[in-house]
Amino acid sequence: MTKFVFVTGGVVSSLGKGIAASSIGSLLKSRGLEVTIQKFDPYLNVDPGTMSPYQHGEVFVTDDGAETDLDVGHYERFLGVSMHRENNVTAGQVYDSIIQKERRGDYLGRTVQVIPHVTDEIKSRMLGITRQGQVDVAIVEIGGTVGDIESLPFLEAIRQLRLELKRENTLFVHVTLVPHLGAARETKTKPTQHSVKELRAIGIQPDILLCRTEMTLQDDVKEKIALFCNVPKEAVIEAIDVASIYEIPLMFHRGGLDDLIVEYLRLDAGPPDLEAWQSFADRVRSAREQVTIAVVGKYTHLRDAYKSINEAIAHGAAANGVAVKVDWVDSERVEMDGPAALLAQAHGILIPGGFGDRGTEGMIQAARYARERKTPFFGICLGMQCAVIEFARDVAGLDGADSSEFRADTPHAVIDLLESQQGVSKKGGTMRLGAYDCELTLGTHAAEEYAKSHVAERHRHRYEFNNRYREDLEKHGLRVAGLYKDLNLVEIVELPEHPWFVGVQFHPELRSRPADPHPLFRGFVRAAVEERRRREGQTSGSPRPSGARIE
Repeated sequence: MTKFVFVTGGVVSSLGKGIAASSIGSLLKSRGLEVTIQKFDPYLNVDPGTMSPYQHGEVFVTDDGAETDLDVGHYERFLGVSMHRENNVTAGQVYDSIIQKERRGDYLGRTVQVIPHVTDEIKSRMLGITRQGQVDVAIVEIGGTVGDIESLPFLEAIRQLRLELKRENTLFVHVTLVPHLGAARETKTKPTQHSVKELRAIGIQPDILLCRTEMTLQDDVKEKIALFCNVPKEAVIEAIDVASIYEIPLMFHRGGLDDLIVEYLRLDAGPPDLEAWQSFADRVRSAREQVTIAVVGKYTHLRDAYKSINEAIAHGAAANGVAVKVDWVDSERVEMDGPAALLAQAHGILIPGGFGDRGTEGMIQAARYARERKTPFFGICLGMQCAVIEFARDVAGLDGADSSEFRADTPHAVIDLLESQQGVSKKGGTMRLGAYDCELTLGTHAAEEYAKSHVAERHRHRYEFNNRYREDLEKHGLRVAGLYKDLNLVEIVELPEHPWFVGVQFHPELRSRPADPHPLFRGFVRAAVEERRRREGQTSGSPRPSGARIE
């Protein structure tokens, strides 16, 4: 029977429940167990696809085209497996399903209520995750903070599952905050006590507490938390801040977390094999050479909007044995102050995805700067489109070239609405979403980095390279390096005469993992290293240490 680990959070939001759940999953997987993870978000949106990055951060897209919470990205990176649509469930999906059933008459005239109908729907989706092949442990993360009204049906559902599945098949892990007051020089346990009190009031007694803290928890603090929260002292696990999120599984293991879970759930598990995690952490810590990569975007003050970009850069850095300083550059500042003032120190320039015309002229200027200065350039989705617009204007001489998304009356819509998007009025889940094949052009940077001729990458966009301009742009030196042949869609462009200038319509960051960095990010960081050495007069070429694979 599949065992369930339920992860909740208290005191404040943004404590890192997703990373905690991912770390638990990676520890159990390192002991030979089959693990899956599921996130339940309490908001009424059907998915985060229509939500502003200011509200939600990054939208993580799965192979099957689901727009999901950014924590699903952590699940994939830590477990090294691809998630699916059912790995992220929202209150909007739950209530929509219930209303559809009510309209069909499935409830046979009964009054539809939170209990049992809403909680039954939630439990059904939790139990349904076990259909993803043989699963030893299913980790279920409940979004929000204990005490939030919208989270109550989900907490009630896991309370009921404890009764239905029995104690030995369920485990409650609560992520909480233990703040240190500098002025008083004291570590305070009261927020954790109140958070656990809220849980116990609705019938949930946590089995393990993961205590987020800036300071090491002394034994007397752990004993106090254990006493007032009704858990054994060994179940109070320190979750102290660390330099890299990939050190967290190692920290939890040192705290005895995986041993506790195996014991509580009576799992038939072997000893953990954490050599690969330790190797990755060691490579990150031992890096001495540093390069600077400028990320030019419109949400740079909100890093969660580019969560997977940041992680993919870190993976590429570790693969090259270097450290990367990410310089977050607001594209509107580039538009106002010019690229030289903001990008001169960068060894590589990356323009990420986005929607709308705000800040795009700054991105176009950044692409021109990278092209003219021969600075390694990586354009992703909108970034690729801005690079194409810049090339059309400044190299091919197409005055006024633009995207029809930004300027409907442009004389040269080198980026235009996909044919499949014509007439689409609904916003949610209607873009080109999920994994699509791409055939690479031999002899290109992209083909060299991938070391294969066919790949599949994840998409999230409505606008695309306009093939009416392809011949003209290619005549002026733009090279098409990848195609989705079924619809003849341009997926990759690059400049052959540039050291490293690649634009992709898809989102490669969504498939990058610590032990398996995306080839394009690995190549981009390597090009940045070579650019740094060129500027310093050193010989080119950077080391490529062979990292152990994290399974």
